[in-house]
Amino acid sequence: MWGYFFGGQQQKRELPKKAIVELREHINTLNKKTAHLETQIQAQDKIARAQITKNKAQAKLALKKKKKFETELVKIENQIESLETQLTAIESANLNLETMKAMKQGAKAMKQMHGDFNIDKVDQTMDDIKEQVDLSEEISDAISRPLGTDMIDDDELEDELAAMQQEELDTKMTNTKVSKQQEPVNKVKLPDAPKGKVVESDKEEEEDEDEKALRALQAEMGL
Repeated sequence: MWGYFFGGQQQKRELPKKAIVELREHINTLNKKTAHLETQIQAQDKIARAQITKNKAQAKLALKKKKKFETELVKIENQIESLETQLTAIESANLNLETMKAMKQGAKAMKQMHGDFNIDKVDQTMDDIKEQVDLSEEISDAISRPLGTDMIDDDELEDELAAMQQEELDTKMTNTKVSKQQEPVNKVKLPDAPKGKVVESDKEEEEDEDEKALRALQAEMGL
């Protein structure tokens, strides 16, 4: 009984494939028959044309055979068309059947995979994951936090940085003033010594003037 049951199921599954194979074979046979009839039609047409002026009876007989072959050809072509339509329908139905089998297997696999899950379990799993991620971030922040109470204040750093910048600016301004004070003074051209003889009083007066000019020059030069 079991053999009959499973054998019947196997035959049921193989029936569409067997029908498709048989239909294709029969269509091929009819196509060969069609090709033979077309050859016969062409031959009778050629005979009729050749005998139309020589032997009218032979030409008429050839035309009758041609008409007979043409009628048979139309019947076979109609049979081929019917078989091809049936073949297409069976192939389409078989494809739909195989598609449904595949979809059924897919649904069964998905059902088996989702057997231990439901939306509540998924939500709980996502909550657990989020909780662990948050905990990991808190642990990371705690590990990265400096030890002890010597916490550095950002405002204090900003004030210290501003003081350093002001100190640097003051230093530059001081250096600029010193540079200007140390610039060389233009040399003052001394008057040429008088030529020829001069009166003693006039010579002393000129020496006094020279001494004054020299002292002024020394004072300008810081000597």
